[in-house]
Amino acid sequence: MLEKRKLFAVSYSICDYESASDEIIRQARQNHSFGVSALAVHGLIESVKDPNLSELVNKIDLVVPDGQPIRWALNSFYKVGLKDRVYGPTLTKYVLEKANKENLKVYLYGSTEATINKFKDFINRTYPQVVIAGIHVDRFREATPEEDLQDIEKINASGAHVVLVGRGCPRQERWVANHLGKVNAAMMAVGAAFDFHAGTVKQAPAWMQKRGLEWFFRLTQEPKRLWRRYLFTNSHFVYLFFMHKLGLKKM
Repeated sequence: MLEKRKLFAVSYSICDYESASDEIIRQARQNHSFGVSALAVHGLIESVKDPNLSELVNKIDLVVPDGQPIRWALNSFYKVGLKDRVYGPTLTKYVLEKANKENLKVYLYGSTEATINKFKDFINRTYPQVVIAGIHVDRFREATPEEDLQDIEKINASGAHVVLVGRGCPRQERWVANHLGKVNAAMMAVGAAFDFHAGTVKQAPAWMQKRGLEWFFRLTQEPKRLWRRYLFTNSHFVYLFFMHKLGLKKM
């Protein structure tokens, strides 16, 4: 198992794309119930503010450092030498590429009907040996206990090795954590991967991603929806970083 380091309220796995995807495929191949989250600054700060969410996120087996600020902070506090972040949409491609080589089954859970079908088409074109075991369009509400049981039975009956979960943060993290031990697959909370690979949302240019400016690109795309999130979330992250760096808060 990959080593972990705590950043504020969440224990992150110290990994890169290869080590993370190798671990996911190893668990998926055996149909182990295994949780994965690509958690950026937004999810981390939501976990800081909500102890119940933090408890759930820390149950997830593999929380990867999605976001350059997460990588920078882990390197600063722990000198772990992370050379890149582990970005959810890119990690998804790594996993699909390896699943393609082994003819593994993938289940898609979440997002809208239009997006999930475009994402399915992307997988079929790009990774033709991956078997789409099933799709489930998001209800955009929490399932009733009866519906949830039906969902679990349907996923397990499909024989899925990997379940890609695109419900938005932190709903997808809650779903993954709450289905550990119930869904017999590697469950990956990778929200934006659905939209990006379906082509329904534009990705930031590579130079912006490397410099930690993806948030700014997304803000220009959806200013009304995202301005509050980035103003308060990013400010909170910077505040916590310096408070911990100065020794005024304990990790």
